Amino acid sequence: MLTSGAVLHDSFPPQPSPSAFPSPVLPPWPSLYGVGRSWSWVPFCSAYCFTLTPGGPDPKEPRSPTFGAPAKKDFPPISSLAFSRLLAAAMELQKGKGAAAAAASGAAGGAGGAGAGAPGGGRLLLSTSLDAKDELEERLERCMSIVTSMTAGVSEREANDALNAYVCKGPPQHEEICLGLFTLVLTEPAQAQKCYRDLALVSRDGMNIVLNKINQILMEKYLKLQDTCRTQLVWLVRELVKSGVLGADGVCMTFMKQIAGGDVTAKNIWLAESVLDILTEQREWVLKSSILIAMAVYTYLRLIVDHHGTAQLQALRQKEVDFCISLLRERFMECLMIGRDLVRLLQNVARIPEFELLWKDIIHNPQALSPQFTGILQLLQSRTSRKFLACRLTPDMETKLLFMTSRVRFGQQKRYQDWFQRQYLSTPDSQSLRCDLIRYICGVVHPSNEVLSSDILPRWAIIGWLLTTCTSNVAASNAKLALFYDWLFFSPDKDSIMNIEPAILVMHHSMKPHPAITATLLDFMCRIIPNFYPPLEGHVRQGVFSSLNHIVEKRVLAHLAPLFDNPKLDKELRAMLREKFPEFCSSPSPPVEVKIEEPVSMEMDNHMSDKDESCYDNAEAAFSDDEEDLNSKGKKREFRFHPIKETVVEEPVDITPYLDQLDESLRDKVLQLQKGSDTEAQCEVMQEIVDQVLEEDFDSEQLSVLASCLQELFKAHFRGEVLPEEVTEESLEESVGKPLYLIFRNLCQMQEDNSSFSLLLDLLSELYQKQPKIGYHLLYYLRASKAAAGKMNLYESFAQATQLGDLHTCLMMDMKACQEDDVRLLCHLTPSIYTEFPDETLRSGELLNMIVAVIDSAQLQELVCHVMMGNLVMFRKDSVLNILIQSLDWETFEQYCAWQLFLAHNIPLETIIPILQHLKYKEHPEALSCLLLQLRREKPSEEMVKMVLSRPCHPDDQFTTSILRHWCMKHDELLAEHIKSLLIKNNSLPRKRQSLRSSSSKLAQLTLEQILEHLDNLRLNLTNTKQNFFSQTPILQALQHVQASCDEAHKMKFSDLFSLAEEYEDSSTKPPKSRRKAALSSPRSRKNATQPPNAEEESGSSSASEEEDTKPKPTKRKRKGSSAVGSDSD
Repeated sequence: MLTSGAVLHDSFPPQPSPSAFPSPVLPPWPSLYGVGRSWSWVPFCSAYCFTLTPGGPDPKEPRSPTFGAPAKKDFPPISSLAFSRLLAAAMELQKGKGAAAAAASGAAGGAGGAGAGAPGGGRLLLSTSLDAKDELEERLERCMSIVTSMTAGVSEREANDALNAYVCKGPPQHEEICLGLFTLVLTEPAQAQKCYRDLALVSRDGMNIVLNKINQILMEKYLKLQDTCRTQLVWLVRELVKSGVLGADGVCMTFMKQIAGGDVTAKNIWLAESVLDILTEQREWVLKSSILIAMAVYTYLRLIVDHHGTAQLQALRQKEVDFCISLLRERFMECLMIGRDLVRLLQNVARIPEFELLWKDIIHNPQALSPQFTGILQLLQSRTSRKFLACRLTPDMETKLLFMTSRVRFGQQKRYQDWFQRQYLSTPDSQSLRCDLIRYICGVVHPSNEVLSSDILPRWAIIGWLLTTCTSNVAASNAKLALFYDWLFFSPDKDSIMNIEPAILVMHHSMKPHPAITATLLDFMCRIIPNFYPPLEGHVRQGVFSSLNHIVEKRVLAHLAPLFDNPKLDKELRAMLREKFPEFCSSPSPPVEVKIEEPVSMEMDNHMSDKDESCYDNAEAAFSDDEEDLNSKGKKREFRFHPIKETVVEEPVDITPYLDQLDESLRDKVLQLQKGSDTEAQCEVMQEIVDQVLEEDFDSEQLSVLASCLQELFKAHFRGEVLPEEVTEESLEESVGKPLYLIFRNLCQMQEDNSSFSLLLDLLSELYQKQPKIGYHLLYYLRASKAAAGKMNLYESFAQATQLGDLHTCLMMDMKACQEDDVRLLCHLTPSIYTEFPDETLRSGELLNMIVAVIDSAQLQELVCHVMMGNLVMFRKDSVLNILIQSLDWETFEQYCAWQLFLAHNIPLETIIPILQHLKYKEHPEALSCLLLQLRREKPSEEMVKMVLSRPCHPDDQFTTSILRHWCMKHDELLAEHIKSLLIKNNSLPRKRQSLRSSSSKLAQLTLEQILEHLDNLRLNLTNTKQNFFSQTPILQALQHVQASCDEAHKMKFSDLFSLAEEYEDSSTKPPKSRRKAALSSPRSRKNATQPPNAEEESGSSSASEEEDTKPKPTKRKRKGSSAVGSDSD
């Protein structure tokens, strides 16, 4: 049996977002109507679902970039207030709350065609009083009024005669009657049967106009469609299928596309079941279309995974299983066109008995399914067509993804991702949607070279966001499998480089900011080879090798050694990579990585037409005109937003579906808890529930149902503020007196080896699955309650009992949830979290980034005080350097906060001075300025001076010159000694020894030329001052030493600097004071042969003298034309 992708249970730790401040208004996603007629999102729809209709909207007519409705030429200017209200109304509509607004504005519209066009809303679409009248709705209502005026008050025969006579006048009249009858079918259920019969009689084009209009509504207007119209639309499609209308299969496929994955809301379940009923009832008709068979199997195999839990979902799931099994067994060759993703979907349902039997036939008896089927390898080597990958995203999801990958600049994507997350990925059930999104991005979204070379949001960034925000272990493993799926059996002849490019770029770009992501992906890539399907391990190994080889050939990355041999990876992983891929783990020369932002030479699949690339030309990647423009060239924001609290509408709690699954006594207590009027009464009932759970005869299988009930009942508690406004012992104790916290209190009173303790942990684990906020509520209780004093270790037991099973991952997820909900609580918990879990918090910058991303200046000052008083330790010597290096990719304010917190600690600056090697003057001004201000307070050590001098010399980078100048003023003698030591060491050290330095000191390697360049810059900076730094004996001795052995090129380049040493030689017989003045002020007047070193120089540095005495000859041999100096020395 194939090993499911879910067996690899390594999970991504959640990474903090660059900013935690959502946008105040809804992003201006382009509406499907507004993109004109370039239907790039689904290639199969152009062929099977959508054709343009005569008399449709004029494509040249200007359109609104936000809603897509035709812009009125004489539309009056709109005020900023009205515009804000309009956007707010749009947001409400997108959230599905527009029905009430539409009803309030007169959506009913009266009966028949007369009231359909009444102002304030139509009968087809939901709208608010601020919405402009929809053009499509207006047209359909106009056609309906024509039909109504012709048929009102006459007999049926007379009505038919009038309709036929009108249709015969020409194509426009034919279209008006067809659309009028179609609209009556949607809006008048009582007349639907009669109108459909009339439609069949008057249609002259085989219902083509109606089919096109259905497709247009499904693709553009389905989310706004009234519930009655949705029901009627399904009824109409059923009638079209019964009648065998040509093209109805395309409508069915468009309907299936509207069924969202990871969505178990009532409307989505109704749609899935309705379409399934049509396909099941009209099975013979379905079998006539190969593409419909494959599309239906692909759709419902994917949906089976989501449908579990309640009795209704279980019944639907069984219908889906029976439908898919029958088609797979009877028409397997038609299903074979799906390609390798069929295997991926079958893996997810492999434990269902019917599919388990199917798997046995696929593996052991493939001929039983079809004589042409040779085995599973045939499937796995077949690439999945884009039309299947695209069909599992609704048109709205697809439009927004395409918008992000074609119009949103890299660095400005946070608001769009947050909107997408809230809309489609906010529930536990929606985690399965991530696989669909990743497969779509890898297999369908193939940007042009123009987009690749621009600053548009790259695909790897979106995939990295999808992976890091995943909250389920199984979903994370499946998402990684979806990312690498095309690697496993990759063939350069059949597959595209664009399918495998995102995975390698996610790993490459995550290495610096989030090495854990890169590590878990590399680990997954290694482990999937033997574990995917052991009999085909050789094929999988070859597929992955071919992928990596193709990546290097196409220059996606110039070398893989920096990725596979990176010191940030642990030793075991690097050893495994060297074992699996020795060919890519060594590089003869220092690798040069290709910048991903630049154009990359790749084999492009020309599946996107010119229209596709320009379909969003009118869409702006901004929210409103009055918002400050973002700097498109920089990635850092210089301003900060604060979260805006969304208005929460309290909805009645419905736990009816769960009550029937509980025992009678427990059911009664849960009902009492629901009806409880005050907190005290609810606490008493909650204690009774806990006592019953702890009884010996309690059925542990009911824990999941009980957790569902509690999660629903305590929704308001999870939405409310946890930390009291005024933090005192009394207010804290009062805040933990809520019914939910009784579970925590009982847990604290038990011994960890008690069976009751394990049972309560199981209950909390079930509750955590359904409501992740329970984690930080437990942390707060352990911090605030006197009864929980010293019991913080209970959280570790809780983390291990959850499905995550890992303290670090669980803690980071809970703190992230706390960060998003309550910043005050985050700051309140921070000292205890760092104190109680130092190994989890101090080894990386995850938690620190969460904190500094949301705190304000007052909260920063509070944390600094905690550090100064010894209540909080956020850095330690062994990991502080790594954390500060991670912080270089954070926002400007976040970096300043991190440095302020570091400076509050008593950590020697030499611990973090190696960070200088990572700092570039254009990219890291925050860290450079903080480090500069700290260095000016320190006495220079030799290591400090070495690091400062090892920075590349650039005219615009004043860091080295400024700190050297400051040290010249304050510590001139000490600085001179250090510089002398470094000059002599770097000058006298043989080149071979320099090249054999260990890799650990490679970054800190200092060259002689670097030192001389920085000294020359310092000399020029001190020219007009009274500072006598370059007249000091150690400096002059060192310059003499270097001049005696360096080549002519260096002598010419630094002639002014070496002239100081010559002045020193010439004036060696003069008193020291006059010599010092002459050395600093007089220009170079002559060039003499180098004089013999005097006794003072020979005794200047004992170590340097010893090295010169012991190795005089090699030094001479390495320098051409040094005989004169050598003879002088002799």
